[in-house]
Formats: sequence, structure tokens, C-alpha cells
Amino acid sequence: MKRNIIVVDEEKCNGCGNCIIGCHEGALALINGKARLIKESYCDGLGACLPTCPTGAITVEEREADEFTAPAPGSPADLELKAEVAAKPAFRGCPGNAQRTFDRAQAPVAPVLVAAKAPVDPYAASSELKQWPVQIKLLPVKAPFYQGAKLLIAADCAAYSRANFHEEFIKGKVTIIGCPKLDAVDYSDKLTEILRQNDIRSVTIVRMEVPCCGGLDFAAKKALQQSGKMIPWQVVTITTDGRILED
Repeated sequence: MKRNIIVVDEEKCNGCGNCIIGCHEGALALINGKARLIKESYCDGLGACLPTCPTGAITVEEREADEFTAPAPGSPADLELKAEVAAKPAFRGCPGNAQRTFDRAQAPVAPVLVAAKAPVDPYAASSELKQWPVQIKLLPVKAPFYQGAKLLIAADCAAYSRANFHEEFIKGKVTIIGCPKLDAVDYSDKLTEILRQNDIRSVTIVRMEVPCCGGLDFAAKKALQQSGKMIPWQVVTITTDGRILED
């Protein structure tokens, strides 16, 4: 019979394992570091695994496939599948790709004594990062932490050139970073889908003054245009010695 069913492009798959967690039917598995459809009859074709894939390796196509037959509740197949799901760890795949969010609004922690002598400085700078991962290539297209977020699209080098970068730019935002020169890729398509598929409130682009950073600037502006949304945005340019260039 013809029906919708998922397809995995193994060339694009990075073996993160997100889709396996997203598939509630147990149709996917990691084999030799790649996600594969191993139980065709368990794939319902609805594509719940699609938004979990950070590389866009999964699509849905209509083709000849076995009929979708979810195990009957209480059947041996159902019990076996539930046992498999229960045995799965919270995340299976590359640890650097595991999505996390951090609560930065907690009350300050009381000073901790080190060697029963000097207390840790409670006023010392702390991270303002709200989510993980941060690399554009590793980030999913759709994720809960994007909803209602102010988005920071920053060059890799920017945080190293400006000492107060976390407080000035990262605080209160979802941070994504990249370097089009090192990655040798056009980020615009992925950024477009992030803007299109999520409720993004604003976009701040932070680039370095060097010419190669223009690729990040260009990709972000192109994504804003292609998304079809009216999203407030601004560009901040930092010099190699850490100064902010005025417009």
C-alpha cells in the first residue's frame, strides 16, 4: 500500500540519536553511527522525529510501504516495545548534541567556603547561557527554548574579544554561534527555518569587523527576509581589540 513514511539521508545524519528518542513507535535505531528505519510497520508517517533532527536528515515521502500496525495494548509486541523504550537512556548519541536549558534566574547562592578559609566571591561573573547546544550546525530547527525567545546570532570569536560579552549580549537571549569561513557553509537556510518555525521576538547579530564575518551577517539578514516575518533586528560589529563600532 502507498502511505507516508520517513526517509533518513545517511549522508546528512550525524548520529546524534535525537530522532530515536522522538520516535515513540520504536521504528528507528542507530546502526554503525547512523539512524535507520528498522521497523517500517511501526512508522506512522506523521514525522514526529523531524523537528528533533539538527541536520535535516529526515524527510517524509509517500511510497509503497508495509501497513502501519501499532502493537495492540497488552500484546507481547507492545510489552516488548515498552520495555525497549523504558530501557533507553535520557539521551543516546553524541553528548555534545544533547539539548539542555539552564535557569539563570535563581537566587544567588550563599558563598561557599574553600578549604574552610576564603569564601568564593558572590559577585564574580557567571555564565548567562540559557541553552545547549549553541553551534548553528548542531542546533535543532525547532525546540522549546526558541519559543518567545530573543535570538542572538554571534560570530565564534566575538565572545573572546569582548570581556563583558555574557552580560552585554548573551543575557536573556537564546545564543547561536558560528563561523561561515571555518564551517564553509551557508547558514541562511537553517536560520530561515529557525525563524519560520518558532516564535522569535527579536534578532541581534554580533559580528567581528573582519571581512569573513560578513558571511554570518549576510546569512542572518537573508534568513530574516526569507522567513516572511517582521522581526526586529540589529547588527553589532566588534573590532579585533574588543571595541564596539558605532554606526
